[in-house]
Amino acid sequence: QVQLVESGGGLVQTGGSLRLSCAASGRTFSSYTMAWFRQAPGKEREFVASITWSGGSTYYTDSVKGRFTISRDNAKNTVYLQMNSLKPEDTAVYYCAADRRYTLAFVMSEYAYWGEGTQVTVSS
Repeated sequence: QVQLVESGGGLVQTGGSLRLSCAASGRTFSSYTMAWFRQAPGKEREFVASITWSGGSTYYTDSVKGRFTISRDNAKNTVYLQMNSLKPEDTAVYYCAADRRYTLAFVMSEYAYWGEGTQVTVSS
């Protein structure tokens, strides 16, 4: 069982930056692929970024490439999402997800564990 707790959300102006954190419980964090998803009001939850257990492979949805960076610190059981050049369309609740695998994964059904989410609001 893995428990995930997100933090770092907030209100920021267009062009600003935020760093989200996701702290995971459990001693096997390094065996898990991690990801960030987001859900805007009235829209379905969508994939944002994923990172493998070692951090050696990452993948991003096209709309955040070059602006967002996913990373992890296995010693701290934490995954991060650095978000730069934020736009109003990035406004959403951001969710951390985990699954015990060694490959990247891009869809919700591939992740067994989810956090409660953290709100990110980008003002224009």
